[in-house]
Amino acid sequence: MARTDEPGDAGLPLYEVIYRVLRRHIVDGVLPGGLVVGETALARAFQSSRIPAGAALKRLEDEGLVTRFGGRGLMIGDDIDAEPLRRDLVEAGLTLPDTLMLEPKTRNRRATIYPEVEHIVAGCLPYGRFQLNESLLAEHYRVSRTVAHEVLTALDRTGLVIQDKNQRWYAGPLTPELMREHFELRWLLEPIALEQAMARLSQSDLHARQERIRRVQSGRRTAANLEQLEQDLHVDTVLSCGNRQLRHAIRRSQLPLIAMHETFQRHRDTDEIEIMLGEHLAVFDHLVAGQLAEAQQALARHLQRSVVSNLARLARLDKQAPHHPVPFLILVD
Repeated sequence: MARTDEPGDAGLPLYEVIYRVLRRHIVDGVLPGGLVVGETALARAFQSSRIPAGAALKRLEDEGLVTRFGGRGLMIGDDIDAEPLRRDLVEAGLTLPDTLMLEPKTRNRRATIYPEVEHIVAGCLPYGRFQLNESLLAEHYRVSRTVAHEVLTALDRTGLVIQDKNQRWYAGPLTPELMREHFELRWLLEPIALEQAMARLSQSDLHARQERIRRVQSGRRTAANLEQLEQDLHVDTVLSCGNRQLRHAIRRSQLPLIAMHETFQRHRDTDEIEIMLGEHLAVFDHLVAGQLAEAQQALARHLQRSVVSNLARLARLDKQAPHHPVPFLILVD
C-alpha cells in the first residue's frame, strides 16, 4: 500500500504534495502501468485546480515515470506501446493523503462553502425552478471549477439538485405534492430513527436542547434560532441513529423544507411558532424522562400536524426571487 503521510510532507505546497503522493504510488507499484493520468482527474481527486496537478505531472514526466502517448493525458510507465488503461484514479488504487498534508485553504474550501450553498439552494426551492451555474458558483466563492463541481455533485447526492442530459444543474420547485411526500416519509421514519438513537443520546445534550427551546419560548424568535431548534431535534437527536441508509433517507426529505423556517419570521406566524416550540419541548421532555414510546408518538404527531401549516405557508408565499439572491442561481420558471 502506498505511503501517503510521511512527516516531511506536512505544510508543502499542493503541487509538491500531489507529486510526492503520485510518485510513491508509481514507485511502489500501487498504480498499474499504462494507467492514464490527466490534469482534470488528478485535480478532482486532490480537490485542486489543474495548475498544481499539471505541475506535478510535468515533474513526473521529466523523471520518466509517466509518458505521453497518442491520447489525452499521460500514461504511467515508459512503455509507449502499452495499452492505455482509463480508470478512476481512486478505483485504480490511489490513496488520498492525510488532510494535514494539504494546504488549509485547499483542503477546507469545499467543506467550508458546502453548508452555505446547501442552505441557499434549499431556501430557493419554494420559489420556482432554478439553474445552478457551475462557473458562477466557482467565481462567487473564488474556488476552482473542480471544487464547484464537487459541491454540486454533493448536492445531487442529497437530492437537492439534479443534472439534465445537457449536464446542467437544476433545483426546485418544491410543490405541494412533493412537500406532502417528504413529510409522510419523515413521520414514518423519524420515530424509528429516534428509537435507534436513544442509546446514543446523553442526558446532558438532551437537557441543553430542552433548555434552548425554553429560552426561545421566552425570548426573541429569529429564523436562525428556529433553525437551530430544528437542527437539535431532527438532526442532532433523530439522526444520531446508527443506520446510515435510514439517516440518508430522512435527510433527503428534511433538506427541501429548510426554507420554510425563514418564512416563519417573514410571515410572523406567531401561533404556529408557539405550537412548534411546544411540540419540540414535549419530545425532549419525554426523552429526558426515559419515555421513548411517548417521545416517538409526540414526534410523529408534530410532523403530521406540520404538513397542514407548511402547505398553507407554501400557498401564500409570493413567488418572487429568493430572499438571499446569489449570482449562481438563475430563475428559469
